[in-house]
Amino acid sequence: QVQLVESGGGLAQAGGSLRLSCAASGRTFSNAAMGWFRQAPGKEREFVAGISWSGGSTFYADSVKGRFTIYRDNAKNTMALQMNSLKPEDTAVYYCAARRGTMWSTDPSAFGSWGQGTQVTVSS
Repeated sequence: QVQLVESGGGLAQAGGSLRLSCAASGRTFSNAAMGWFRQAPGKEREFVAGISWSGGSTFYADSVKGRFTIYRDNAKNTMALQMNSLKPEDTAVYYCAARRGTMWSTDPSAFGSWGQGTQVTVSS
């Protein structure tokens, strides 16, 4: 199983940028598809972005497409989410997740490993 730790959250103004990082431990990181999810207060956890095990395939929620970029470095066991043009509605706790298998998924139940989450707050 992969252990995950997120970092990089914080406070940003609307239109600003933040970069989230996810550090993974475990020998199976390079064989795991990864994803970012977020959960706002009172709402269900939702898919944000996914990346295949090789990094060759990515997928984004419509709400972040064109603003967020997901990427990974298997040599360093890290994954990141670059968030640009932030909006107040992006405010949430962001989680990185890993799943066995080569391809990303938008379903949280498909992921077996989760980080503890990092808060992102965007002010208007």
